[in-house]
Amino acid sequence: MAPSTTTPASAAAVRALRTTLRGHVLAPGDSAYEAARRLWNGTVDARPAVIVRPADETDVTWAVRIARTHRMPLAVRGGGHDWAGRATVDGGLVIDLSALRRVTVDRASRTAVVQGGARAGDLVEATRALGLAPVTGTVKAVGFAGLALGGGYGLLAGRCGLALDNLLAARVVLADGRPVVASADDNPDLFWALRGGGGNFGVVTELHVRLHPIGTVLAGMILYPLAQAASVLRGYREVTATAADELTVMTGFFGGPDGQPLIYVLPVWCGDIARGRPVIDRFKALGTPLAGQVCPQEYAGVLGMFDQVVVDGRHNEVGTRWLPELTDGAIDLLVEAASTATSPYSGMYVHHFHGAASRVPPGDTAFALRRDHLLVEIGAAWDGAEQAAPHRRWAREVSTAFAGHALPGGYPNLLGPDESRRAAAAFGPGAARLLKTKERYDPDHLFSAVAALEPTDTNSGA
Repeated sequence: MAPSTTTPASAAAVRALRTTLRGHVLAPGDSAYEAARRLWNGTVDARPAVIVRPADETDVTWAVRIARTHRMPLAVRGGGHDWAGRATVDGGLVIDLSALRRVTVDRASRTAVVQGGARAGDLVEATRALGLAPVTGTVKAVGFAGLALGGGYGLLAGRCGLALDNLLAARVVLADGRPVVASADDNPDLFWALRGGGGNFGVVTELHVRLHPIGTVLAGMILYPLAQAASVLRGYREVTATAADELTVMTGFFGGPDGQPLIYVLPVWCGDIARGRPVIDRFKALGTPLAGQVCPQEYAGVLGMFDQVVVDGRHNEVGTRWLPELTDGAIDLLVEAASTATSPYSGMYVHHFHGAASRVPPGDTAFALRRDHLLVEIGAAWDGAEQAAPHRRWAREVSTAFAGHALPGGYPNLLGPDESRRAAAAFGPGAARLLKTKERYDPDHLFSAVAALEPTDTNSGA
């Protein structure tokens, strides 16, 4: 039997929550508690003292105040896809925003208001019939707020920037329970920090985001056998070296239907289709594809291509590195990593950062790395019945091997809880400003999301 998470303080908090909130309050022993505490990553097995599902922002303010009053550790859950489990907390209070998923679109202004629990797919579906596209990550099931506040690499980065570059304002419930607006005009220091510093400053209950007039794109996933991987990746490097803003291209590997690793290339052209065809044809000629078709299609359809990556309950370990370029050595490491993967569910996802994303001045947002680069996402995944050790070791060894080719730091959304030095390096000169903002808005460090904000030596990129 799992240890009890109930203490006199938590029992008092549960009573206060149940008499105050309009939404659901779940404690150990309640019929819905076990399902509610589970996250996407099956490795995470925390047992919160209480999980609240607010019905509105007022519920969020009361939940934060009650957590403070009873000195309970606090976690905020959007989509629940943070691999390190920061969306939950043993013995603490979890604010689960899953009931707050409304998306309201203003077609005239090309903007949307997105509640804090909405998934990327909710936003995509709300805009697709209007010929508008949001900037999101690459998986529909992932919570939009979490991915956007930490960065938001996606398939429109060249033309539209990161997801956080399209954030116009946010409503935030602070550590003292006050709801505030953060924008260029209201609390601009908080607005700066949210765009890259994530949910370290409060509960983001609503985001106001820019949309783009993109409906149909020229896109598709092309699959090649592992034996062709090195030549395909060298061709990828050549084509993307001179990529127009309209072209953003993912590559990497995952296990095929027979469990054997396949190299994929996923080009997305979001400009004039006729002008994009000769560019896309270069990708078709990189090797002899096993499968895949690139054709005009709805942008919303492209985002479904990685849905199989986020299977609820599968166990996961994630590593990440920023590469300044795809050198021959880095290509060799990618191919070796693919050939030594310990599970058919594991993969690597190489994200293309260039164009509009790289033209944002580094000091304009807390996300500081604004030069052209590649984000390498190393994802070990396995069934829970298996021994975890070989899969964890594969992910960590691959990450370590890439360190010698990488820029300092790493993508904060994917860094683990023991990687605060890399987080500080990722934020660069802005790390001190982030800490100052943290002390202003959350001096007692009630919130902890994305990479930890801790005073540390920013010179280490290990």
